[in-house]
Amino acid sequence: MTQPKSIIFFDGVCNLCNTSIDFVIQRDKNDHFLVGALQEDLSREILSRFEVREDYLDSLVLLEKGKIYYKSTAALKIARNLTGLWPALYILILLPKFLRDPIYNWIGSNRYRWFGKKSTCRLPTPAEKAKFLSADTLFQTGLKLAH
Repeated sequence: MTQPKSIIFFDGVCNLCNTSIDFVIQRDKNDHFLVGALQEDLSREILSRFEVREDYLDSLVLLEKGKIYYKSTAALKIARNLTGLWPALYILILLPKFLRDPIYNWIGSNRYRWFGKKSTCRLPTPAEKAKFLSADTLFQTGLKLAH
């Protein structure tokens, strides 16, 4: 049986976030992740099952093995599963969050000003469609939604 996929929830209108998702998709050679914009109904429905604080819903949220991760912890856990040298960054997880997260917060609070913002969420290309969260890809996460 294959391992359930982790889900990266991102700000779908943020240019930096979209570029980051492109980066992850290109380096996710082991097909570990699905991605979904925080603004989409399916993402909101999934996150409503977890105790996700509203103030995190404008940034990066990782759902992995039934747990929610935020900020630098989420970024480092994502890096750990990418190809290339990126997993080497995971050693930074040994630094306490109070040292890691201020850098993340500084970038996050300036991301629209520095990188801009779209008026709508991005749509996946046909080649990317299998990497984006949808009713068709949801079963790959191991989650079941009540309907």
